[in-house]
Amino acid sequence: MKRSGSDDYVPVKLGITGGVGSGKSFVCSYLREKGLNVVSADELARNAVAHGSPAFEKIVAYFGKDILSEDGTLNRKKLRGIITQDKKKKEMLEQIVHPEVFLQMDREFDKSRKRRDAMIAVEVPLLFETGMEVFFDYVLTVSVNTDVRVRRVMTRDQITQKEARELMKIQMPEEEKVQKSDFVIDNNGSPDETKILMDRFYENFIGKIKN
Repeated sequence: MKRSGSDDYVPVKLGITGGVGSGKSFVCSYLREKGLNVVSADELARNAVAHGSPAFEKIVAYFGKDILSEDGTLNRKKLRGIITQDKKKKEMLEQIVHPEVFLQMDREFDKSRKRRDAMIAVEVPLLFETGMEVFFDYVLTVSVNTDVRVRRVMTRDQITQKEARELMKIQMPEEEKVQKSDFVIDNNGSPDETKILMDRFYENFIGKIKN
């Protein structure tokens, strides 16, 4: 990070990613407990497609009103089911949503810069798939065995094993994410074991950005 003047100050940017069901949220929550500023790209995406937003209107215009829940909001489960089966529709959704997420992420970076945070972390499930690694100084991937991820997703989303595996197919294979990352957290163990690994990562990372 630069400290030569107030205008060129830049916090260190950490991207946190991993396959669906890997436990990214658990890792991010633990980092927040450490006092780090952690932003969720999923939350930014939800804000971007909020009822009445430009992205919301474009999605409804393309997918039709059948994509809405009874309360008028997007039926995210139904939408996810569609894009796992249709690559063209997946790409269209990304073209609508991603630019809005990028804008919101830039705003978060700017807020962090103005606060003069030492660093900001962003949880991005599809970080490599969307080419967003270019926005970050370092990338941390949370890694978990495929069978464990399948069970977690089935339980979390109340979906079948087939649906869980189809969801995983639209993501980059985990081994590729690991190879592209600066740091990897193995989340196959117990929560306490993962916390020990996170403590080691935290000490290593903080030491790195202070040098």
